[in-house]
Parts: sequence; C-alpha cells; structure tokens
Amino acid sequence: MASTRLTITLTPELLEFVRERSAGGDYNNDSEVIRDGLRLLKARDQAVEEWLRKEVVPAHLRLKADPSRALSADDVAKQLAERRKARKKPAA
Repeated sequence: MASTRLTITLTPELLEFVRERSAGGDYNNDSEVIRDGLRLLKARDQAVEEWLRKEVVPAHLRLKADPSRALSADDVAKQLAERRKARKKPAA
C-alpha cells in the first residue's frame, strides 16, 4: 500500500486517546489508530447516506404525495409517551 505523509493537529484529549489506543496493544502505532478512525467515519457516512436514500427520501415523497398522513407534534409526543409507558410495564 502506497503511503503519503500528512501532518495533523490534534487536541490534547484526542492525542491522549490515540496514544492510549496504540500503547494498549490494540494498534501497532498511532497511524493505525487514525486510519481505523477514518475507516469508521467513512462507513458511518456511507450508512447515513444509504439511510437517507432508502428511508428518509421515500418517506418524504409519500408525505408530500399525501399530506394527510402527517402527524402533529402533539400526536408524536403522545405516541412516544405511550410507548415509554408500555415499556415500563412489568412483564406479566
């Protein structure tokens, strides 16, 4: 794998985190920690894009086509409260 050098500036907290991870034996060096973090960031961004494309956009289009499907903020709050209440009930 070809490598290119890049100089970055980290906050003291992030630098400490990187050093702890590499010193802890999970990674061979600081660069591996940074690379793994970037791979995870890339995967998260791809997952968000997929969620937007597959779920959010179609839901928006359905609502746009039939606005009567919309719920008020009060209706949403009531439904959420009912779900929380149902979860708190002990199993019979």
